[in-house]
Amino acid sequence: MPTNILIVGAGAVGAFYASRLSTLPSLHISCICRSNFSAVSASGFHITSPKYGSSTFVPTHTFSSPSAARSSGIQWDYILVSTKALPDVSDDSEILEGLVGERTAIVLVQNGLGVEEPYRKRFPTAVILSAVTIVSAAQNEPGIITHNRWTRISIGPYLPGTTDSTSLDTPGRNAVARNKEFVRFLQEGEVKDAEEYSHAKLQMVRWHKIAINASMNPSSVLSGGSTNNSMTLDPELYIHLFGIMNEVLSTAPKVLGTPLPKEFATAERILESTKKNTSGSKPSMLLDWEAGKRMELEVILGNPIRIAREKGLEMPRLQTLYALLKMAQNNRDAQKETAKTKSRL
Repeated sequence: MPTNILIVGAGAVGAFYASRLSTLPSLHISCICRSNFSAVSASGFHITSPKYGSSTFVPTHTFSSPSAARSSGIQWDYILVSTKALPDVSDDSEILEGLVGERTAIVLVQNGLGVEEPYRKRFPTAVILSAVTIVSAAQNEPGIITHNRWTRISIGPYLPGTTDSTSLDTPGRNAVARNKEFVRFLQEGEVKDAEEYSHAKLQMVRWHKIAINASMNPSSVLSGGSTNNSMTLDPELYIHLFGIMNEVLSTAPKVLGTPLPKEFATAERILESTKKNTSGSKPSMLLDWEAGKRMELEVILGNPIRIAREKGLEMPRLQTLYALLKMAQNNRDAQKETAKTKSRL
């Protein structure tokens, strides 16, 4: 029996990892596509990569909507969710209603903190795997994916309230086993740096990536469209980014109750590495801003601030970015509504 995997959010990141999983004959990879449905249903995804070369990935099934996937009657072993996390707009866990069965494990490949909770509340008995990736990829045209750099993805079972010394119950042990299996699938698909983590360490990874996303993404928008590389090369912006990263990295251990692992890159190492990234790729938040879309402000900025405040901690640098961008987004939305109202008069 094949293992059935459904990709929800088959944009650049979802399609990239789907293409690697599809190289395993025992896996049947299907996708829910929206804006790219016509292109993908006609000829699949065309992917170029400096690591894997050029290839075409044709999903086993290409669905135009969640309802179409439900109508297929397929029992999904894994559902990989790689949509943008916008809790201020919608609860994306609702999309999975009617798709999650007794054996389904939900894999969340999403930015930010707190992304798992809506799924845990809606599907309390389902295995939830939380994943953090640093892959750089873009969909420049519908179904045309460019993998720019990096492949690493870190995955751990979402088992809130547990630590590395907790004796797990049967559901917990099952979640660990499913996590191990999914990581193995990726490694066999030549994602050699797919990494298996415990719940506790994966949450550390999430906080560590927040140091990158919460500094780079908002700053790229507020500086008028700068790339990560160009910001690290500017002396004043370098100091700005360094300060935000250190604010997050110094707050995370206080929130988590344990030091971050020594092998995690320091702010200086992250910035020096970014100086070498000359691909010209733009942060996702900047792309959303330029396209007039809602940005992932809550999971990247709002949730970390709120989680820290619950522990009596403040992150003033992050709060400044959050306040400015939230107001900028609200003002732009109000201007759009005003323009719509005038056009109807």
